[in-house]
Amino acid sequence: MHPILRTSLAAVLAAGAATAFAGPLDKTECIAPAKPGGGFDLTCKLAQAGLSEGKLIASPMRVTYMPGGIGAVAYNTVVAQKPDMPNTIVAFSSGSLLNLAQGKFGRYSENDVRWLAAVGADYGAIVVADNSPYKSLKDVIAAMKADPTKVVFGAGGTVGSQDWMKAALLARAAGVDPKKMRFVAFEGGGEAMTALQGGHIQVFTGDAAETAQQMKAGTKVRVLAVMSDKRLPGDLAQVPTAKEQGADIEWPIVRGYYLGPKVSDADYNAWSEAFKKMLASPAFDKQRSERGLYPFSLTGPEVDAFVKKQVETYRKLVAEFGLAAAPAK
Repeated sequence: MHPILRTSLAAVLAAGAATAFAGPLDKTECIAPAKPGGGFDLTCKLAQAGLSEGKLIASPMRVTYMPGGIGAVAYNTVVAQKPDMPNTIVAFSSGSLLNLAQGKFGRYSENDVRWLAAVGADYGAIVVADNSPYKSLKDVIAAMKADPTKVVFGAGGTVGSQDWMKAALLARAAGVDPKKMRFVAFEGGGEAMTALQGGHIQVFTGDAAETAQQMKAGTKVRVLAVMSDKRLPGDLAQVPTAKEQGADIEWPIVRGYYLGPKVSDADYNAWSEAFKKMLASPAFDKQRSERGLYPFSLTGPEVDAFVKKQVETYRKLVAEFGLAAAPAK
């Protein structure tokens, strides 16, 4: 081929590639509403890796950090100051949705952003020490029914947090008033796990993937139940669900993204299509698994409906458990 023709063809192809990524998928950014290193950071980096390796965005996604209130600062900033930023997605988790349900995001509700995608999930887990007398979830429920003061729960979260909610749901399944259960709040899951092994607490209400990682590292604990709709794949495949053991409890810990409320339908749809392609990729499935998440894939209207249903469910739990909440908008 003549050098000039070759150069012209290269220019045309480059222009075509630039056009393909023009708009929301060019110079992309993911806001992690926390300091580096946590779950929101993981969520942003999962999108960064999946979209880049799938060649679904023009250049590597930039990750920025906006800590505060398990997502509250980022949520308020995007809604009030950056409502029409088409290139910026923000990470959210079930913890964000629970805080929304408790009115901790100020005057904004779940109706004030455009929910884009859910890309993975972890699930609640009921964990005991390796030498615990409790061999099943039914044993824990029976012990609580007999004397709730003798079963001490603990986790890395205060009253009203996801981990507290898991314990409260288990107390309710045992016919015990959650306000009467004994719950010790720790700074994080690692500290709670140490307390569990030392006998300072009897039951840890944590996360399945986090616990599986700890067990791989040599931590001597047993998972009695997972709070999923069916048994989980991988290391915990033999662990029964809470439902199988008579406690109708599910607690998915979903991770995903939203856009500002004034992002156009065209830009929203471009993002949604990119995420659909990413979620259908076997390479992404591997990336998700490596980060300790289980498959949970929703985009567009499906994730919007899921989020709004979850927040409403949380709102009802907040009322039932006597926690402070602001009314829905």
